[in-house]
Parts: sequence; structure tokens; C-alpha cells
Amino acid sequence: MRRKIKLIGVPLDLGQSLRGVDMGPSAVRYAGLAERLANLGHEVWDCGNLAVPVREALSRGRDVTYLAAITRVCKAAYVAARDAVEQGFAPIFIGGDHSLAIGTIGGITERKQAGVIYIDAHGDINTPKSSPSGNIHGMVLSHLMGDGYVRLVNLGRPGPKLKRDDVVLVGVRDLDPKERLRLREKRIKVFTMRDVDEQGMGNIARQCLDFLGHHERIHVSLDADVLDPMEVPGVGTPTPGGITYREAQLLMEIIADSRRLSSLDVVEINPVFDNRNHSARVVSDLTASLFGERIL
Repeated sequence: MRRKIKLIGVPLDLGQSLRGVDMGPSAVRYAGLAERLANLGHEVWDCGNLAVPVREALSRGRDVTYLAAITRVCKAAYVAARDAVEQGFAPIFIGGDHSLAIGTIGGITERKQAGVIYIDAHGDINTPKSSPSGNIHGMVLSHLMGDGYVRLVNLGRPGPKLKRDDVVLVGVRDLDPKERLRLREKRIKVFTMRDVDEQGMGNIARQCLDFLGHHERIHVSLDADVLDPMEVPGVGTPTPGGITYREAQLLMEIIADSRRLSSLDVVEINPVFDNRNHSARVVSDLTASLFGERIL
């Protein structure tokens, strides 16, 4: 199926502690993502990068979380996502840290709700009160579900953007103690790495699509750290024991088969820790599979 695709870079590195993810959009472009998608027959528009302040140029003062700057970037991402959908595009947002998804998922869902497959080693459901680090990239789902900094909860439009039956997490293996409690209390659908080991990725991918069966559209939010760092070292927060390249490919292929994919975040690519842009090339491979690349 031929698609109109917008590539939108979001070189945001203010939501986490490790430096380098601001170079993610450049790394993915250098890996040839636009060409891969165009060769599949899609119409690809590269819209460049959203404006993101350089960390060193910001005076933190009392804003130790960079909340004001992150809010501005997420507002721009919200508008870009909303406008892309209204114009009939499938937007791909290239990060940058996962904080950007507060904006992208909000914008994608402004006119009509979508299901979200959130593929990440982490739960990203801390709040400002529960987070050990205070890093906003670990609070994405909390803000989208209505709990956190008021300006991020109300970003774009007032109130929560997702309910618990709108999202499913895949590949989780590193949770803070209070995140475990929050996931249980909110009864959010989670497939951990133990589930992947026991059930197999094909089974889990189909369960994700069934769980979100009430949605016509699927937004995938892919954090590169879900992959095992032995295979993909260039990520923002590497965590041992992740999914393999082939498991990730299978997940992408099954989502593509559903023909419900509407939009994508690809986040936390960190060239500082990479080897000859290998991780960005893997992400490019996975994105191509999501948009229809096949073995046969």
C-alpha cells in the first residue's frame, strides 16, 4: 500500500541524563531511511527538524528538569503530528529522547483516538513524585494518561490523551519499584521480556493487535533500547536482556500486516555509543518492515 510519509526530526535530549540522542535524527537519515521508504513506493517528504534548544544554551536555574523547554518542543510535535494526520500523511518522528511522544501521541489522537503499541525496555510511567531521576523521558505514559506536570498533561488540549485500553507495552524489563505498583494499579497491558521468552513474539504481536482491536489506527512508539544492547549498542539507556533483531522484525511485520499503522515514533538512538551507525541502520530496517518491506 503506497503511503504519503512525513519524516520529522525531533533532536530532543533534555528529558534524560545521557547525552547524544539529539544526534539520532541525523544518524537515521544517514542510514538511508528516506531512500528505503521511497524504494518501497512511498511518497516521502523530509520536513527537517523541529527547533530544539541546545542544553548548554539553557539557564537551568530552578527548572532542573528542563520542563519549560521540553513543553515547547512537545507543543511543536503535537501540532506537527495533528497537521500531518489531517493532511493524510503517515508521520514518522525521529528522536531524540522519548519525551517527544507526549507531543506526538497527543497530536495523533486529537481528532480521533488511536491505539498505541509502546515498545520499550522501560515502563515510562513514573511521575514527578515517584521518579528517582526526575527525567521526563521516564514519565511519558503518566503524562499522556493525566498524571504529572499540569502543563504536559494539558499539552495541546486539556486532560488525558490515553486510557488504559488504548495502550499496550512490549519488551519491558527494567522498572523502578513504584512503576511496578503503578502499572498494576492502573491495570495497563504489559508484555515483559519473560512473556516474550515464554510466549514468543509472534503470539504477543497478535495479542497486541487484538487488545487494540477497537481502534482502526495504530501508533507505534519504538524506543531503540528495547533491543538487546549486544545487538544495538547505540541507544539512550542500554539495558541487558532485550529483544533480538529477528524478534523486532517479526513484531514490525505483523503490525504491518494489520494495515492499521498510522504513525511512528523512533526514539533514543545515541550515536555516541554506536559502532559505525549500526543502531541507526537497524532502526531503518525495522521502519522499512513496518511500512511494507518483505522477505518475499
